[in-house]
Amino acid sequence: MLPLGASWLEAATKLPYAQLRQRHIADYQRLFQRTSLNLGPAQNASTPTDERLTNFAVTPDPSLLALYFQYGRYLLISSSRPGSQPANLQGIWSYQVQPPWSSNWTSNINIEMNYWPAETCNLSECAGPLFDLIEGLAHTGARAAQETYGLPGWATHHNIDLWRTANPVGMGVGSPTWANWCMSGPWLCAHLYDHYRFTRNREFLRTRAYPAMRGAAEFLLAWLIEDGEGHLTTCPSESTENDFLAPDGKSAMTSAGCTMDMALIRELFTNCIASAKELGIDADFSQQLATARARLIPYRIGKFGQLQEWAIDFAESTPGQRHMSHLYPLFPGGEITPRSTPELAQAARISLERRLAAGGAYTGWSRAWAIAFWARLADGDKAWESLSMLMQHSTNLNLFDTHPSGKTSIFQIDGNFGATAAIAEFLLQSHTGVIDLLPALPAAWPTGEVKGLRARGGIEIDLRWANGKAADAVLQPDFTAEYRFRPPTGQKIHNITAATDALLHTLPDQTVTVTLQAKRRYRVRFA
Repeated sequence: MLPLGASWLEAATKLPYAQLRQRHIADYQRLFQRTSLNLGPAQNASTPTDERLTNFAVTPDPSLLALYFQYGRYLLISSSRPGSQPANLQGIWSYQVQPPWSSNWTSNINIEMNYWPAETCNLSECAGPLFDLIEGLAHTGARAAQETYGLPGWATHHNIDLWRTANPVGMGVGSPTWANWCMSGPWLCAHLYDHYRFTRNREFLRTRAYPAMRGAAEFLLAWLIEDGEGHLTTCPSESTENDFLAPDGKSAMTSAGCTMDMALIRELFTNCIASAKELGIDADFSQQLATARARLIPYRIGKFGQLQEWAIDFAESTPGQRHMSHLYPLFPGGEITPRSTPELAQAARISLERRLAAGGAYTGWSRAWAIAFWARLADGDKAWESLSMLMQHSTNLNLFDTHPSGKTSIFQIDGNFGATAAIAEFLLQSHTGVIDLLPALPAAWPTGEVKGLRARGGIEIDLRWANGKAADAVLQPDFTAEYRFRPPTGQKIHNITAATDALLHTLPDQTVTVTLQAKRRYRVRFA
């Protein structure tokens, strides 16, 4: 440990390079080595990484994706540790005094995407700086909610700086159309509740997560208004940075009750209700949330069979928009799934297909989001297709994610983190209360192995597959609890064993329910 009060940089200059490098490796590998991914041997193991990337279109190389996955984990380990600031738009790798977008935290997708891999990829501690940021925003956001809207609770908008700016801020002509989007609070709060779901840390829920979540919900309760047709809605409402054609044929961005607003509010209210029940508090407030939640505008399917982005089925003026915010309940939310809401899942698929066909996902982070959507739709081959496009069109030779800017591209780290999280979604999903094993395995990955992924409920999982089928899995639960597992399509779970067989209860959809003991190691065998 460096002495308190000493300059870290000055102290570092007094140490030999070899010692600094050894300390760095030992420090990051303590987290890094928890998880490994093997997608088969490199086709050209001796070829430099930049050449492998250049040749990717001609020679698809799944092993390069395994390297990319671990690279994303390394970037998060290096740019977000307890006591640091959260990872921003360029992590800690910006070389400019004033980088693009000031390298702030853009909170209408980018900072959230930065932390998608933290829990699933076994780097829970790395989310600590994000939670610190949210707690700071709960204070500055209370002032913003009062001064900007005259409402209780707290609210934040699309851009946050080192001083936890929560009020609307503009960056260029027309900026109010995105600067006045006031829904980043509930999106950030989703990370708080997900941390609880992954860790079951009740003290974290009681002292840190629920107070912030409750304040954000207070604002939203007051923000909702009647739509005149029996529903509650939001107005003004923007679907992040997207526009539509109004009835007069002009381009517009502001309406009422955008789909993403409804998704974020419904999710936060649901999480607050569950948290209050778990903690045995706030029954009256929970009832208010439940009543309001039941009256939110439902998801709607438009004239093309797509999930509507707005409460009205407006024509799109930018059909290839990089933002796909109306698909939030598919990912990172979990309200729309192919099994529980098949019609809405199909509508989400059509929305995604239309957006991509029109040229969407032209930024690295947008492409990473598309990969995650395909994984949640259980379409591994389409996910692999988008992942291949990410490597070919949105990845620098050093594997940094790119964002097009005029005739050049700039580095923006969120695509690295988003794609890392999406790769984990190919192999393990747990957002529905069931742990899905290999839910979106592409044909291009016939054989492989992953170790150390995490699932909600507090459990670590290793998976091995061969010839496109699950071969076996290892489960290591943190808690004694009942878990539900779903095998890959076309397979069954034969048994789950430790010293003795665990008692399985198999349901008609082939999911199994089993009680596992904390800290024991179980092996899953598939029929």
